[in-house]
Amino acid sequence: MGSEQRKAVTINVTGFKKFQGGVARSRTAGDGALPVLYKLHLGVDGGAEKFALERQAVNEATFFCPDELGWQPMQQPIVAEDGEIPRKRETTCSIEAILKFLKDKGYDARISNDAGLFVCNYVYYHSLRFAEQKGHKSLFVHVPLFSTINEEKEMQFVASLLEAIASTC
Repeated sequence: MGSEQRKAVTINVTGFKKFQGGVARSRTAGDGALPVLYKLHLGVDGGAEKFALERQAVNEATFFCPDELGWQPMQQPIVAEDGEIPRKRETTCSIEAILKFLKDKGYDARISNDAGLFVCNYVYYHSLRFAEQKGHKSLFVHVPLFSTINEEKEMQFVASLLEAIASTC
């Protein structure tokens, strides 16, 4: 007692905003760098007033505007081998425990069942599929605009989110 060691946790964090053509695509750039246990993806929801922990992603690519490369799929499966569009993948993260941790810290957050249909859902679906194949965990969190919740508060939220994820391993 008193000499308990905490398990090391590796969390790979990604964020999404308009890239404006300045980011080269490399799907394997970080492969093998660290033994990743968690993938945490952050995306901005321009209409959100609180943080949203996304429970699931659907196998549907429907972009109401083109992505940075001009691709604009409509009602296409993200992964054809997974079958029809209604296919869903859910996170295996303890999102209820993570939400409780965040609420106990005073953050206004909720669990969402809709990651949207644009790039966020697309990335999350692939990440959940990869996590399932590799035995990892994946979580996508939508954050509001900085004009809704200021940048400093959002950075504090992300630090608390990382702490919550690490404590639920």
